[in-house]
Amino acid sequence: MKTVIIGGVAGGASAAARLRRLDEKAEIVLLERGAYISFANCGLPYYVGGTITEQSALTLQTPESFRRRFGIDVRVRSEVLAIDRAARTVAVRSLDAGREYSESYDKLILSTGAEPLVPPIEGADLPGVYTLRTIPDALALRGKVEALGPGRRAVIVGGGYIGVEMAENLVHAGLETTIVEMADHLIAPLDFDMAADVHHYAQNMGLRLRLGTAVTGIRRQGEGLCVATSQGELEADLVLLSVGVRPESRLAREAGLACNARGGIQVDCHMQTSDPDIYAVGDAVETTDFLTGDPAMIPLAGPANRQGRVAADSLCGIGAAYTGTQGSAVLKLFDMTVATTGLNERTARARGIDCDKVFVYAANHAGYYPGSTMLSLKVLFERATGKLLGAQLVGSEGVDKRCDVLATAIRFGATGEDLTRLELCYAPPFGSAKDPVNMAGFMIENLRGGLVKQFHWHDVKDLPRDGSVQLLDVRTPAETARGMIGGFRSIPLDDLRQRLSELDRSKPVYVHCHSGLRSYLACRILTGEGFDCHNLAGGYRLYHAVVGEGTPPERAMPCKK
Repeated sequence: MKTVIIGGVAGGASAAARLRRLDEKAEIVLLERGAYISFANCGLPYYVGGTITEQSALTLQTPESFRRRFGIDVRVRSEVLAIDRAARTVAVRSLDAGREYSESYDKLILSTGAEPLVPPIEGADLPGVYTLRTIPDALALRGKVEALGPGRRAVIVGGGYIGVEMAENLVHAGLETTIVEMADHLIAPLDFDMAADVHHYAQNMGLRLRLGTAVTGIRRQGEGLCVATSQGELEADLVLLSVGVRPESRLAREAGLACNARGGIQVDCHMQTSDPDIYAVGDAVETTDFLTGDPAMIPLAGPANRQGRVAADSLCGIGAAYTGTQGSAVLKLFDMTVATTGLNERTARARGIDCDKVFVYAANHAGYYPGSTMLSLKVLFERATGKLLGAQLVGSEGVDKRCDVLATAIRFGATGEDLTRLELCYAPPFGSAKDPVNMAGFMIENLRGGLVKQFHWHDVKDLPRDGSVQLLDVRTPAETARGMIGGFRSIPLDDLRQRLSELDRSKPVYVHCHSGLRSYLACRILTGEGFDCHNLAGGYRLYHAVVGEGTPPERAMPCKK
């Protein structure tokens, strides 16, 4: 059997290697338009910023090494122009030889990937405006950064994963860097409340943020550029467009394969398209959301690799199936780590899922062991069943391993109560006897068991201040001296039992502390004494981080004429 694979990198190269491992006699042809068949796409920002110093480090396999190791006919600089499904051929142009020819296939795998989305604004094609998707893109961008040198200005349009990673690397390279993001927060998979800590940290590290701001045009300004936005103008020596990607599915569409409205190639669980002899993998395909079963397009390297393997297995008669993507991802921002898996809250609610959430703020390892740092964890669960739906984590050390545990739990259909039973590794340098993941489970268990009621940061503004409810802050006097939520009175937790006579058992009590732990203890005391008590999830720390976002950054100024 002869299999032709269009496109390399994650999906195509994985499919080719797996196919060879399964069938030593198969004829495999890999056609790649670019000069590289397998490269570290996710490492490109770190090459631009100089953390990765050698270009060769980005190349996972050269055409020659891939050909020698796997016995595959690798043809780089070979652009596929069209697919003839009836004849089972593809039209190919050799970009180096300048000739066109026809290549036959028995089975075809499309791994055409995605291309950067360029917004329809004036000036998007000007010199000095870049996108980042390929090694040539990275080479051009690094050359520009090195030519500019420290002290110059960069504007990044889009605050997703690539935009934020590039912002860090441009700051490392000495550029004054501004991120312009149309949404109200960075990193779309995060909810706003979890993004708040990211915003504060990014600004403390010298990044400038323009959130809720649209770029309306780019024009030349002297030797540099002027970026026009809905909130004013920004001067720039370099502009990076990082507003997302769209599937490169022209070949599939022109061949009559089924695609969705965004151009995503529609496949079944075996990665088979509407043509039984054609498979598709990677960023170009529409897959399914693991949790909801809805169609989804999630361009990540891990899913692309697994899809390539599934396609090869299917071609060889192995009953493999791709069961959906849950969007597990991790991001480095200076010394901060941000990780997500599964659904975020706004997506779950948009799907009509009756969900609730818990927040954990805890040390990454035993607090008495030197060097511990705090991490913030949000876990979303289905209210009726306790089934885990998603998690978001922000912190430094230990964020990735907790997210991996939660991603695994979600994949196997775990509930919040199941988290309480996880036996996770513990030693003082690495964790706590009650890991933050266990703590999230305990909180879900307490909520669903009726041991505690909670309210959230977005409920605080609607609490009556007319005396019909009692608002209680159980932090220490030293803490309350640094700030309080309006309308709350202070009774420190350790004084609560002695001051119960100051409270009215006929009125509900809404309690908070710094993180939610001491106020939970207060709620247990008050509930035991006959009060109707509610605990502020995430505590004052989360409330202050989120509500503090109401202060806008300094307004952009007009570019100099």
